[in-house]
Amino acid sequence: MKIAQIAPLAESVPPRLYGGTERIVSYLTEELVRQGHDVTLFASGDSVTRAELVPVTEMALRLNPEVRDPIPYHMMLLDAMRRRADEFDALHFHIDLIHMPLVQDFIGRCVTTLHGRLDLPDLPAFYRAFPDHSLVSISDHQRLPMPPVNWARTIHHGLPADLLPARTGASDGYLAFLGRISPEKRPDRAIRIAARAGLPLRVAAKIDAVDRLYWEQEIAPLVERYPNIHYIGEINEAQKAEFLGRASALLFPIDWPEPFGLVMIEAMACATPVVAFRCGSVPEVIDHGVSGFIVESEDEAVAAVRNLHALDRARVRAAFDARFTAERMAADYVQLYHDLPGARTQAAMLRRLRGEGAELQIVG
Repeated sequence: MKIAQIAPLAESVPPRLYGGTERIVSYLTEELVRQGHDVTLFASGDSVTRAELVPVTEMALRLNPEVRDPIPYHMMLLDAMRRRADEFDALHFHIDLIHMPLVQDFIGRCVTTLHGRLDLPDLPAFYRAFPDHSLVSISDHQRLPMPPVNWARTIHHGLPADLLPARTGASDGYLAFLGRISPEKRPDRAIRIAARAGLPLRVAAKIDAVDRLYWEQEIAPLVERYPNIHYIGEINEAQKAEFLGRASALLFPIDWPEPFGLVMIEAMACATPVVAFRCGSVPEVIDHGVSGFIVESEDEAVAAVRNLHALDRARVRAAFDARFTAERMAADYVQLYHDLPGARTQAAMLRRLRGEGAELQIVG
């Protein structure tokens, strides 16, 4: 198939540091290319891909100090997409909802993966106004706040199987927290759990401007209070394998409806178990007692940390291989592309290019 992937511009594809959506777009794009599809990626100009890259901006918006408002750049993204829309059998959007009013004339070839939380008060009115777009949820739980819409299916994220090597031997005896310093991610819980369990905690996380006050008032004092807490800062992909692979467990003590939680399967790929609070997608990702423990409180989390010896790290990696590879994710999306109501077959496109007929073949 000839497929367009339309990515956000906040980060490059893949991102240099933090950026879950752009990372998934990269994994999906590269796997589709590996499987022989003709893929065009609309993204920032500092993206790296084997697909054809349409560079909408020179660099990722978050890294450009001159950028104040991202909206004009996303309008440029949509214009670039529309100019070439007729080339593609399927167009896959990863930019939430901003494109939906502009693709109505070729909506049958479009699919949108919703990567963020959907329990925000302004969203129901919008999705009630645009109920016909084919939407993908990244967990079943993510769907719960939405009004009736056209859910195509749930497709869980996946990682390249060889991206993060499994480390099935003994760990270095520390707990890991990876992601963002923010109230909903609850690094304060992670710090207290580690302190009570008597283990070191290494915190590798970025601090956005909006969360700077939370860091200064709530988390930094805890880091200073407990000598076993080590704040590392934001790490890149190359550092992630070592950071997660050497940990005894990843702490995922969230307090919000997490749509997926990519870091959980990153830890699983490293054969590192996850201790996660029962929120959002967690029960869909973690197999309790196999790839980690699902807990309801800090007390339960401390008990789970003390029981990590009961988990087999080889089984943690096996759980990843069974459910969360990029190959499985791409196969799910390809099936969905074929099932779109306006999807074109490769044969139909070749006929059009040869001028042998303009009719579309409907698949599914």
